[in-house]
Amino acid sequence: MLAGYWPIRSEIDPHPLMEKFAAAGARLALPVTVGRDQPLVFREWSPGDPLRRGPLGISEPMPEAPELSPDLLLVPLAAFDRSGHRIGYGAGHYDRTLEALRRHKGVTTIGLAFAVQEIPKVPAMPHDVMLDYVLTDIRLFDCRSS
Repeated sequence: MLAGYWPIRSEIDPHPLMEKFAAAGARLALPVTVGRDQPLVFREWSPGDPLRRGPLGISEPMPEAPELSPDLLLVPLAAFDRSGHRIGYGAGHYDRTLEALRRHKGVTTIGLAFAVQEIPKVPAMPHDVMLDYVLTDIRLFDCRSS
């Protein structure tokens, strides 16, 4: 099961990649914000399904969509480094979500970014969760061995 995201600001749009996974038979999900300082919840979504505006103004699946637990998670980035550290938009939702998911199961994370978003070193905090891979418009970085 693949979870993506609905892009905001100038984030890379993951939908073409998600549609390829769906065409190959994968179930898709999008994140839902349930509260401040809470991990995200993922609800099933297919291209064309109705969405609603969530508490942060981001499009989310409807509340009646089934909750799913992703095996592969596409993560939006504001900036990244080659070791798999990322900068998001400051709320910490993905760090809490990745920590919670990894306590219960294996999940592979792929950050999506433009190559120009790479910085030499992200100032990582103890609560920051590292990505497995970063996929840019130019190349794929395997961060697991960094």
